[in-house]
Amino acid sequence: MKILDWYILKRYLFTFLMMLLLFIPIGITVDLAEKVGKILENKAPFGEVTAYYIDFTVYFANLLFPLFLFLSVIWFTSKLANNTEIVAFLSSGVSFSRFLRPYLIGATIVAGFALVLGMYLAPIASQGFNEFKFKYLKKNKQVQKTRDVYQQINDNDYIYVSNFIPERKVGMNFTYEHFEGNELKYKIFADNIRYIEKDSAYRLTSFLKRSFENGIETVEKERRKDIKLPFELEDLTPVEYAAETKSYGDLLNFIEAEKRRGSPNIGRYEVVLLKKWSLPVSIFILTIIAVAVSSVKRRGGMGVNLAFGIAIAMIYVFFDKIFGVMAEQSNFPAIVAVWFPNVLFGILAVYLLQNAKR
Repeated sequence: MKILDWYILKRYLFTFLMMLLLFIPIGITVDLAEKVGKILENKAPFGEVTAYYIDFTVYFANLLFPLFLFLSVIWFTSKLANNTEIVAFLSSGVSFSRFLRPYLIGATIVAGFALVLGMYLAPIASQGFNEFKFKYLKKNKQVQKTRDVYQQINDNDYIYVSNFIPERKVGMNFTYEHFEGNELKYKIFADNIRYIEKDSAYRLTSFLKRSFENGIETVEKERRKDIKLPFELEDLTPVEYAAETKSYGDLLNFIEAEKRRGSPNIGRYEVVLLKKWSLPVSIFILTIIAVAVSSVKRRGGMGVNLAFGIAIAMIYVFFDKIFGVMAEQSNFPAIVAVWFPNVLFGILAVYLLQNAKR
């Protein structure tokens, strides 16, 4: 039976690889045809364009990993069925569950790679992909909140700026409040705040500090003051794609920090986090559905199986996107939004598998 396992496993991995090599260049070509005008108009350097499409390849592959796999399994399994190879396997006394084993081995290999990709490699690619997009392709689109920014930095500290200019690392009308318990200990005002990178400090113009101790107020004024403050520039207003660019451990810390600050984007960040786990699981589910659908020889041949598979893929993408948007833009639980498509299609996989065994 090892010969059967190796035969199917090779077909599984080879067809999936060919599907990636086929669709990724198509995706790059379509994207380039759509964006070449803006790339030329904004005079993006060739090196940055090349790096963008390398990042695009990883980003695109990670996004559509399960669907590429689903279609590739339907493709080669349908060929096995049309050549009556599956009938020969099952007629020799091999159970359908045993026949499914090499598919699950292949799914494990691909899911392991998808897990590593989503946890560590895709965030790096997403950083470059999004930076290029907002630098050259969406120059006028606001990528982060810049007006009336109010953030809780930790349990005791709050900051506010009326206007933040990320490119210049400058904030206007800065306020910093420090509490101990419910008691305000001091409050800092400045006309503007600028980050001095070489000193890792902040320069406050028209500095004013009001301190309160035992009911006594003291006031400190300076025209300009350089001080250390317990927050990074990113704490003022994270970019909208911040969660996508962080590895798993950094993303966990980032979400906890954003929860403490009362960020309105927690749903979006949690969707990104949970998808790192749900995507590898979906590989197993879609593999089982693909085998169950395409292992039977049909009158219409491979075309019927592919049409059915594409329809299932479209429905899966629809549920995945619609629930993801609900979690990002409302109080809909992120865990339900991310896992509902997998649960629904997991039930479908069990049903189709039981019918295929018969």
